[in-house]
Amino acid sequence: MEITAGGLLEVRITPADVGKRVSVRRVEAVVSGSPEFTDTVGVLTSWDRGVLLITKKDGQSVRISESSLVAGKIVPAAPARRRGPAASFEELSRVAARAWQPLESERLGDWTLRAAAGFTRRANSVLPLGDPGIPLDDALARVTSWYADRSLPAYVQVATGAAGTQEMLGAELERRGWTSEVSAEVRIGALAPVGDVDAPAADAVRLTRVPDEEWLGRYGKVSDPDLARRMLVEGPSVWFAALPGGRAIGRCVVDGRWAGFAAVTVDPAHRREGLATAVMAALARRALEEGASAAWLQVETDNPGAQALYDGLGFARHHTYHHYRAAS
Repeated sequence: MEITAGGLLEVRITPADVGKRVSVRRVEAVVSGSPEFTDTVGVLTSWDRGVLLITKKDGQSVRISESSLVAGKIVPAAPARRRGPAASFEELSRVAARAWQPLESERLGDWTLRAAAGFTRRANSVLPLGDPGIPLDDALARVTSWYADRSLPAYVQVATGAAGTQEMLGAELERRGWTSEVSAEVRIGALAPVGDVDAPAADAVRLTRVPDEEWLGRYGKVSDPDLARRMLVEGPSVWFAALPGGRAIGRCVVDGRWAGFAAVTVDPAHRREGLATAVMAALARRALEEGASAAWLQVETDNPGAQALYDGLGFARHHTYHHYRAAS
């Protein structure tokens, strides 16, 4: 917190700092005559009529009364990781988009409208990397119309928690009644440790370029196998991994220095046998052979089992993204 030479806390932010990352302290309650304080760090997305709105790195919005502030200052973006790969938000977003391509897309300024007959939110949402080139309300009207023409709900994918992410856009969507439905962390880590992990079952993993019926059956999110195959095989260099009997599967897309892991799924009857680790190790070894050195993946925020697995493999959160759905 900002402390003056006299030892007093001081508010050193104003409404002109909207859009910047800030740290504030406020009085949360008064207990037995003594104030209790709460600190909040995030992007100041609005300051209107005496109320501040701060979006934290996990995407949660916090409303704070101006009258409760006792300290506040602008803070720099989180420092770069000292170990493992480094990446800008835009670079990682474009890599992720190439790894999960839609069947149809259209540009709206710097936004990309994506559709794939409803197969996954990622492939059926707007990727807004920049300015749509027209006023926001007009852009959102175009978005909702475009998806309605395809009998799909309108989603916009919004990221938070890293330098250059989209907290301001998320706040604008919320003001217009859009609702965040699903959130996921994008994590990154060094690739070599994943390939070096001791996973005896990795030798039994079969790698192919196209998912078979058994793979799709274990994936379990497929209502149209032909559509799923068309989408899943697209990418710079795509590999599918499976253990015999469909005990565990995974997918990896190699794109330059990056290897992106997805669809790591284990038969419930074989969980806690190290099979997910084995699948990832086999895919990592193939990606290393193709020259990749860094890894990324996405994990939903309500999946603690997968988060624990990726913690153990050295993956750290880079940013969080949220799918905002248009008000009905």
